[in-house]
Amino acid sequence: MGRLIVISNRVALPSGARAPGGLAVGLYDALRDSGGMWLGWNGEIAGPGADGELSTVTRDNITYATFPLAQRDYDCYYRGFSNAVLWPVFHYRPDLARYRRADHDGYLRVNREFAQRLAPMLRPDDVVWVHDYHLLALGRYCRELGVRNRIGFFLHIPFPAAEVFRAIPPHQALAQAMCAYDVVGFQTDTDAEAFSDYCEKHLQAGREAGGLRMPERRLRVGTYPIGIDVDDVAAMAGKKGSSQEVALKLGLADRKLIISIDRLDYSKGLLERFAAFEQLLEIEPGHGSHVSFVQLAQSSRSDVQGYREIRRELDRAAGRINGKWGELGWAPLRYINRSYARATLMPLMRASQVGLVTPLRDGMNLVAKEYVAAQPPDDPGVLVLSQFAGAAREMRDAALIVNPYDTEGMALALDRALRMPLAERVERHRSLLQGLRTHDLAAWKNRFLADLRVPAGR
Repeated sequence: MGRLIVISNRVALPSGARAPGGLAVGLYDALRDSGGMWLGWNGEIAGPGADGELSTVTRDNITYATFPLAQRDYDCYYRGFSNAVLWPVFHYRPDLARYRRADHDGYLRVNREFAQRLAPMLRPDDVVWVHDYHLLALGRYCRELGVRNRIGFFLHIPFPAAEVFRAIPPHQALAQAMCAYDVVGFQTDTDAEAFSDYCEKHLQAGREAGGLRMPERRLRVGTYPIGIDVDDVAAMAGKKGSSQEVALKLGLADRKLIISIDRLDYSKGLLERFAAFEQLLEIEPGHGSHVSFVQLAQSSRSDVQGYREIRRELDRAAGRINGKWGELGWAPLRYINRSYARATLMPLMRASQVGLVTPLRDGMNLVAKEYVAAQPPDDPGVLVLSQFAGAAREMRDAALIVNPYDTEGMALALDRALRMPLAERVERHRSLLQGLRTHDLAAWKNRFLADLRVPAGR
């Protein structure tokens, strides 16, 4: 069996301080046992005249092959087309998209560069697994270079409905490029159906069991919900004395804790979440100083104007809520813009009575799954989850599912979670945990790679 070659926009070398959930954790854990190579950008900008040479290092049975980006490629490919067009449109916010042809050209240029770096390193029996929206066109350029290896693509974020996708001016070329892969995987059936629907309507693709028939080839289209390593999360969360230490540091005393952990992004619904917490205090004053809400929001893409604006709005909202409801010795909302190691975050989740995960749109949201895995089985907290998170498809029967656009509905769900009897909490947690073990990280990797290794038509 050939090597597994993973390709993603950014390659994160293991440091022991990985962020919660997301692409880096999933890919590192997928490669850790099987071994292979991980190719991508190292996060650095090459200086003028630099050659952008590829460097490699091997750790934990994984060879990391990384390279810097030129400033113009960072501006056009990453800040421009990837995050100013694809990200907002794929999250159903075409009104926020800012399309420039130069950015699209840069996006294609960097996708081509990824393919040119990859092709010489491939062995005939290697299997290639490409990840996320930054590299939609990579498969096309690999084929143009003569690569005949099996190449799969997995989208970690949502894929929008056909009419929303068409808001991207080069939408047809992007979809055609995606069809150069052998397998295209999505987090949910809704995403897979949206892609198939677009291809059927606009690329003359024919539907068949398991995928699409294109004029010259077959494409497998599948749903592969990403999971977590349940035991790893539970071990970090249950480290002796850690939850008590968290409670002491936060000064919780006998207060209940609502926890939210996100990247700072308009798709996460943070402003709506703050409004729901404020309404909880208004409609249920009995919670008073007995509840604290901690929102950790790691800053991201701070050089993009839209992200600076949402940070200012959140700062204002947090100040208003604390100014109105706070007391001496108690601030109802703690809003913190910084990242923490997973070893710190898991005990924080365990010490909380409510996990509030309410994105306006999300591919999966592994924080929701980590929250459940971190809970003590004999006295678990309650997960309040947006219906627009991919995780809601698996967790709808045991989490409290909310519409993040319904402020009052979220406030009432928070009240219900805070008052929920122990027996009901234990039963809901048992059901959620069983689902996490069934659809864990290993199952995600194994299902996708099994489909990728089977030639089309079999």
